[in-house]
This record gives sequence, C-alpha cells and structure tokens, in this order.
Amino acid sequence: MPKKPSYPYSLSLEKLFEIYNTTPLGLSSEEVQKRLEIFGLNELEPAKKKSPLKIFLAQFANVLIFILLIAAAISLLVGDKVEAVVILLIVFACGILGFIQEWKADKALAALKEMAAPEALVFRDGGPKKIPAAQVVPGDILVLAAGDKVAADVRLIESINLKIDEAPLTGESVPVSKDASLVLPEDTPLPERRNMAFAGTTVMNGRGLGLVVATGQDTEFGKIAHLLKEVKEEKTPFEKRLAIIGRWLGLLSLLVAAIAASFGIARGYDILEMFLWGVSLAVAAVPESLPAVVTAALAIGVSRMAKRHAIVKRLPAVETLGATTVICTDKTGTLTKNEMTVRRIWAGGVSFDVTGMGYAIEGEILCLGKPADISQKRALYYTLLTGLLCNDAQKTNEHFSGDPTEIALLVAALKAGLDPSNFERVAEIPFDSDRKRMSVVVKDLDSGRYFVLTKGSLESLLDISTALIKENLTIPLTQEEIQKIRDVHDRMGEKALRVLACAFKEVKQVPTSEEIEKNLSFVGLYGMMDPPRPEVKEAIKKCKTAGIRVIMITGDHAKTALAIGHDLGLVPSLDSSFVLTGKDLEKISDQELSQKLSQVSIFARVSPEHKLRLVKLLKTKGEIVAMTGDGVNDAPALKAADIGIAMGITGTEVAKEASDIILADDNFATIVAAVEEGRNIFDNIKKYMLFLLSFNLSEILVLIGGFLKGLPLPLTAVHILWINLVTNGPPALALGVDPPAPDIMARPPRPPEEGIFTKRLVSLIAGLATLIAIFLLPIFVYALSSGHAVIEAQTVLFTGFVLFAVAVAYVSRSEHLNLWQFNPLANKWLNLSVLFMVVSQIIIVYSPFLHKYLHTVSLKASWWVALSLAAVAYLAIAEIIKFVFVRIFR
Repeated sequence: MPKKPSYPYSLSLEKLFEIYNTTPLGLSSEEVQKRLEIFGLNELEPAKKKSPLKIFLAQFANVLIFILLIAAAISLLVGDKVEAVVILLIVFACGILGFIQEWKADKALAALKEMAAPEALVFRDGGPKKIPAAQVVPGDILVLAAGDKVAADVRLIESINLKIDEAPLTGESVPVSKDASLVLPEDTPLPERRNMAFAGTTVMNGRGLGLVVATGQDTEFGKIAHLLKEVKEEKTPFEKRLAIIGRWLGLLSLLVAAIAASFGIARGYDILEMFLWGVSLAVAAVPESLPAVVTAALAIGVSRMAKRHAIVKRLPAVETLGATTVICTDKTGTLTKNEMTVRRIWAGGVSFDVTGMGYAIEGEILCLGKPADISQKRALYYTLLTGLLCNDAQKTNEHFSGDPTEIALLVAALKAGLDPSNFERVAEIPFDSDRKRMSVVVKDLDSGRYFVLTKGSLESLLDISTALIKENLTIPLTQEEIQKIRDVHDRMGEKALRVLACAFKEVKQVPTSEEIEKNLSFVGLYGMMDPPRPEVKEAIKKCKTAGIRVIMITGDHAKTALAIGHDLGLVPSLDSSFVLTGKDLEKISDQELSQKLSQVSIFARVSPEHKLRLVKLLKTKGEIVAMTGDGVNDAPALKAADIGIAMGITGTEVAKEASDIILADDNFATIVAAVEEGRNIFDNIKKYMLFLLSFNLSEILVLIGGFLKGLPLPLTAVHILWINLVTNGPPALALGVDPPAPDIMARPPRPPEEGIFTKRLVSLIAGLATLIAIFLLPIFVYALSSGHAVIEAQTVLFTGFVLFAVAVAYVSRSEHLNLWQFNPLANKWLNLSVLFMVVSQIIIVYSPFLHKYLHTVSLKASWWVALSLAAVAYLAIAEIIKFVFVRIFR
C-alpha cells in the first residue's frame, strides 16, 4: 500500500480511494488482517506497566515487615540463625502470596478494560459490521452517527447535518459543522479541516461516512498522546478509607507491642527476644493481607459482574452499588427485549393488522382478515413509505442494522413490497429529543416527484400538520379529527403498543430546512410491540425484597409505559396516578415533584433534562441512585447519578464514556445481578475483617493475659508469625471471594455513610476474640500446671489457635445468619484452606526436622481431641453470641 498522504483533506476522494486501495463498501477480512500487521492496532501507546519485580518488592513496603526484616538481620548477627531463617521464609511466603493476588487482580482489571473498550461500525466484506475500535485500519469505511466517539482520523465521504465536538482536540467549544464535499488547501489549520473527523472527538448531530486515513499513534490525537502516557491511577475512596484504618491499627498495635515488650524486659527476658516478640505481636494485630484481599475481592467481584454482562469501568462504583436504593431504568431494550415488531397500522381512518414477528419479512398487511391492496389505500401507502424512507436502518443481505424501532418500520414496508431503491434521499432533519421527530425529503426516481416524509410522536406531528389523508381524500385536520386520532393512539397504548405517527406532503422542489416541517398532511399511526424480557419480572420482585425501588423513565406514551409497568409488577394497577409525563413535570415545582416521587413509579414522554432533574431530586431526598441511559443527551443524568449505567448494545460512546458501568446485554436483570455482586463484595471485605481482627485480637488478649499472670511466653515470635502470615492467610483470602449469602438481597440497602466497622461488627470482633481467650488461656495454664514442659504447653496453645481459627473462619461467613440458616460448606476455597491449615499444623507438630525451627514438639492424641472439642464448643457459643448481637444491633 502506498505511503499515507500528509494532507488527506487536500485530495479528492477518488485519489484517496486509489491511495488506500479501498472502495465505499470497505475492505475484506483478509485485507484487514494484512493491514493490522502493517499498521498495528488502533491504540495509543499504553502507559508503562509495573514490572513483576516491582509488584513483588512492593509487598514488603510496610513498616512492620521492614522492622521484622531488621529483627531477622539482628538475629542473624547475634548467631540465632534458625530464628532468622524462619522469619525470612515466613515473610517471603507472605510476599509471594501478596504478589499472586495483586498480579491476578491486575490481569482481571486489564481484561475488563479490554471488554469496556469502545466499538466502531465499519463496512467489512460488503456490509456494516460492529468491531472493537482497536481493530480499525487505514482504508476502512467508518460509519458515524450522533453519540459516536470517532474511532480514527477519517476523510469524510458523506455528511448529513454532521456536527462534531472537537473540544478534546482543538479546544473549540462549539460543535463543528462538517462538509464531505470540500477539498481544502494543504495549509488549512487543524480546527478548520471541515472535511475531516478526528479520533477522540464526538459526533453530536447528524450522520456520515468516512475513509480511515490514520489510526493509533498516527492520528492527530496520537501526536499529543505523550501527555497521557504516565497517568497516575488514584486509589478508590474505599481503599483510602481502609488505608486510614490500617494506619490506625498499625499505630495501636505498635503501642501495645511496645508496652508488652517493656513488661517482658522488666521481668528479665532478653532484650532482643522481646524486641522480636513485640514486633511479632504488632504484626499479629495488623491484617497484613488487607490490601491483597481488598484488591482481590474487588477484582474477582468485578470479574463475576463481567461474566453476568455488567462491565465496571470505575472501581468506586462497586462499593456504591451495594448501597443503591433507587434504580431509574429506561424501558425499551432494558425492561423489554428491544425486538420491535409492527402489529397494527391505522391509516386514513382504517385499522390494519400486520402478521409475522421479529425481523423476518415473511408476513402480510391485513384489512378485516384479507390482504390489503396498498395501491388503493393512499394513506396506508404514505404511512408505509414514511416508515421505509424516513429511516436510517439498513438491510444488507439478510442482516438488519440500526435502531430496533426503525428496523420494525423497514420490515413492515418490505412486507408490503415497497422498494427503497426507487427513491433518493436529498435532505433531512435528524431526530432529536426536543422536537421528537425526524423528517426527510426524498425524490421518486421513476416520476421525479419530491416528498417530505416525517415520523415522530403524535403531539409533535399534530403541531405541524394542517390536513389529513382520509379515504384517499385530503381534508382539513379539524379538532374533531384530531380527537379521533388521539383516541386511536390511546387505544393502541392501552394494549402496550408503542405508537409512532407519520405525516407527509408532496413538493415541487427541495424546500428550505425552515419549510420542511410545515403544513404537512397527517397519514397514519404505527403500533409496535416490544415484549418484556421474561427475567425482568423476577428481577423487579427481587429489588422490592432488597428494599430497592425501581422507577421507569421512558420516552414512550404514558399508557404504553403503564401497561408494561403493570405487566412487570412495577405498579399494582393501571391507575394513571402512578404515571407522570414530561408535560406534567414542566408544570410542577421541585417541591411538588419531590412529594409525588414517593408514589409515582413511571415517568413517560420525558426528555433527558427531565431525567437529570429526577436524579437530582432523588439525591436530595437521600437516595443512592443508579440511572440507565444510552443517548448523547443522557450523559448529564448518567454523570449526576451515583451509578451511571450505559447500554452496551444500543448505547452511544458518549453515554458509555459518562457511565460507571456498561451493560453488555442491555438487560435490567443484569443491573440487579450487579447490585447483588456489589453487596457481596462489601460483605466479603467485612467477613475478612471479622475473621482476622477477632482472631488477632484474641492472640493479643492471650499473650497479655499470660504476662499479667506471670506465665512463661505463651507463644514464641515464630509461632505468632506463622499463624498470622501463613496459617490465617488462605482462609482470609477465601472469605474475600465468598459466594453471596442467601439473605443478601433480602436486606435493605446499606446506608452510604456506613463504614466497615458498624456497632454490630465491632461488638462481634470483641465478643469472638474474648471468647477465644477465655477458652485458650486456661488450656495453656492447665498444660503448664499439669507438669508439661513449656515448649509442649506452647505447642498445645499454638495448635489450639489453629483449630480455633477454623471455627472462627466458618463463624465469619456471615455476620447476619447463623450456620444452620445457610450451607456453611458452600465456599470450596475456604474448605480447602481449612484443610491446608490443619494438615500443615499436623506436619509442623509431628515432623522432627521442623521442631527446632518452629519450636514445637509432638503432641499426644488426647490433646487433639480436647482442643477439637473445645473448638466445637466455641463454635456453638459464638453462633449464640452472633444470634444475640444481630437482634441487639439491627
């Protein structure tokens, strides 16, 4: 392929097609592969990634670990090689564990970023095809539509009312009008290249086609990409809060350790031994694997969401999801299947039934059960012609692409035998949410006549229509006729049909844009069906159980929305008091609307501005709002919501950019699944904290209790380190990925201001820790008083802590439910980690080789029986404590 021209905006399209060896129908798949090898992926140079070595070394960037390494070095210098080697091995094992978790988390998040990457619509192998934007190559034909983010630099081939926001590239605050017909001088500055569209900019209006002339680093945006290479990733608010908790726990543990070590030195213990013991005690108090568990829980939870078709773009959204109290959802494609089918047409005072379902063109248009002759039905003909030509949907071979409503209109016209190739579109006014209509001017290639064809909402067309086609005659559009049309419209809406109105006029020449939508003749109504998704009804029911309110916000007719809402169980009846329209919203104040929000669950015929207003009002009432959207104008509401949710299939790139979560399947049930995962992630971090802090606190209580009673050291420094950095690590991590509790969607949403440490959790930590100390300290005292050596008594206590850790792990699986209320063995990773704990303890206790390194001796079977029975008794009492605390701290 010849070298890329320096000034594509100054060359004719014919010359550019020749240079890029392509056609208006695009490239073949084989040619694309060749060009990918030459030009690479359409991506900017990524920021430098952390090397595996840096990730590994970062695991030791902790004050306590650093002090521990110093202690090991001192032990080595004074000749205590065994102690030093064991400490180093334990710390190294901790580093490996943290490295594996962070590496997995980075991989999971990288995969999710790839899934959330933007897409582009190009012509490939002769037809439109949606592909990842990274696979766009020079020579591709790129389709541009309102809301799209331009995937590469393109020379425009076609532009219809095309306006592009180039602020990210040029700083131009006003969208730039584009003109594909221009050929510009070589010295034209970047902001004035009106026949070009650039990567990273956004289509705000109209549509167009472009020949890709540059990708990746070769784009204009790529030339300034060095400014973006080293973007520093910020910690999430949740991680920042946990870091503060970690620092306070660290300071507190150092204080406790210093006091305890001072007691030991005062009692005559060796200073080095007490220093090492104090540091070990400090390590025992701090959950060292907290960063790894938080990262793993977030990454794995986010991966689970991705498998359920919810792609999380921003990690703070995961935390907020668990606190969601209101979900504001669109109807079409989210609550419904987005498979529109025309079922009824009303034209010229006559109703027609349309057979067939979906996008198959097999079907007929019937009048009183017989095929209708459209050549004898003038109003029907122009209604179908409007649906065919005032339409951006396309059919290539057997494949349809475009908006589902427009595809339904196209299919209906094809069923009637109309051929779009007989007409040429010569002008258009695209649909926008303010006007609620779209108009085109077409030329009949056979007769040379011009027609204006307009489709849109009933009210918007009645505003610009002055006549009515009825029984093949054109009559004035009187108030009486308008009322009849509205009655038909309402009857269709009551049957949950989406209604679209059509109007037309014949003109002698192409009118000005100001004259296109004036003095039209009203011709007919389409009634389309978009059935509810079968899984949504159950999802809404689950939301109600979970204390989450669902509000439908749609552009559809009020009665259509109400019928769907009632069918899904969103509202208890077809009472109109459950619905407010956009016009109603215009008439009432924020105070009145705020009062009505508690009753109204459906908002119909609303604009994006109304969506934004509703989000703001709900937030002022203290609600945590999740809002769905797919259009360019939805972006403000998506950003204003606590959780912005964009549609992955029908959503524009602008909506996806503004959102926190993208639904890969545009399904409401996926939002509910994501909320469940969000709640579960937060739950799992609390389970982890309950397990480690209650257990670590119990160690401190036992060790301090031993000091106060004047006993020998209950555990050595190596015992403490082994328990906290090796034995307890696997179950703590397993709790971080625990499956959802059976009651997770039966609880009300978590208050957003509520942190990790609720009164119930703190009470449970203190209660479980104290209970362990009450059990294990007397066992240690008994072992000493019954004549056993200190090392044997320490081994008994060491083993007791491991067995009690098993009990605490299962108790920690829920702070709400007791073991008999759910399957305690549902977490296979916890079961495996418990098995690892017990087996490794048996090896430590009975391996003569390890005795001198870990300061253990072999124990009689009777000790194992006694400790196991004590652990079971502890488990039973702990569950009773939990049962009581759940009812005290509701």
